[in-house]
Amino acid sequence: MSTGLLSGVTVLDLASVGPAARTSRWLADYGARVVKVGPPPKQSGVQIVPPFYAYSGHRGMERVLLDLKQPTGRDAFLKLATRADVVIESFRPGVVDRLGIAAGDVRAVNPGIVYCSTTGYGQSGPRSQWAGHDLNYLAVGGYLDCSGRAAGGGPALPGATVGDAAGGGMQAVIAILAALVHRAATGEGATLDVSVADGVVALMSLYVDEYLATGEIPGPGHNILTGRYACYDVYRCADDRWVAVGAIEPHFFANLCRALGCEQWLPHQTDDAAQEAMRSDFRAAFAARTRDDWIAELGPADTCVSEVATVPELATAPHFRERAVFTRATADGHDFEQVGWVLAGMDRAQPEPVVREATATDTDSLLSEVGYSASEIATLREEGVAA
Repeated sequence: MSTGLLSGVTVLDLASVGPAARTSRWLADYGARVVKVGPPPKQSGVQIVPPFYAYSGHRGMERVLLDLKQPTGRDAFLKLATRADVVIESFRPGVVDRLGIAAGDVRAVNPGIVYCSTTGYGQSGPRSQWAGHDLNYLAVGGYLDCSGRAAGGGPALPGATVGDAAGGGMQAVIAILAALVHRAATGEGATLDVSVADGVVALMSLYVDEYLATGEIPGPGHNILTGRYACYDVYRCADDRWVAVGAIEPHFFANLCRALGCEQWLPHQTDDAAQEAMRSDFRAAFAARTRDDWIAELGPADTCVSEVATVPELATAPHFRERAVFTRATADGHDFEQVGWVLAGMDRAQPEPVVREATATDTDSLLSEVGYSASEIATLREEGVAA
């Protein structure tokens, strides 16, 4: 039995991948009971089956397979929804209406439901039916244009799915939690229209608000956070590894200059005319020693310098290890590690999870909870409506 902050909250998740799957992952890690709802095997082409390690192997979740295109499958889903607190779906706008499981349909059987729809461009607007992925949403939301440039001059591909994870998944988590707080106070449910593109605009609000208020057009190098000044940049070291420098505050910048032997630049931190020469001196200084040598000296010296870590490096970093960022897990009898219950408020001291077979379901127990008899469940299975 979960004892997390969301213990007692039941979530039905109709998504298999993407922002919605990230949403239910984090809700489950906060202690919610999450039930993944997918199609029976005969419809396996409808949903993508992610690798066993994706989304932390759906640890701590249950699974029911229902053919929502069949009336009996839809009815079974709506019965499950009578005992749920949250429904998450990520179909294109209009699909849940055709299936008969839209917000209004669920609200008819459960007035207090929090119904969260996650899409790329939202439930309305001229692009609501457009297909897309993380890169598209980062592009239309201004993120890519304000990012660094690749060798060919175009925007560099991001190193993480920022749109899906933060613009979509975390936005949905925030919205769902706010709706649950509202329901606790008023008894009212909510219908949430989570647009990943909208979420990217929210992430870009520092720059967007600047443009709207002043007319200043953001882009690479337009301000301190996008590479205008040498004090906020990345530098190559003697071993061809890199450090990140974020010495924004003048006292941190002063510490950095003194450590690098570049005191001549102390009065010129934001002097545009000095940046090219300053960068040249910083590059030469960092190139004289290895990355780890610099980190050992500069990291604890109030310079805002850190290593540009690879994934293998961060996976063994003492800081993350001490903070129990990772946990061991088991799949098919094989041990491996995965990112654990890492966000604030999650219980990091939990039993090692076991990744279940992709074919394993909890259909019988879940349907019996909402009143189906063994013979009725058997009939649904025989008809291919449930699995």
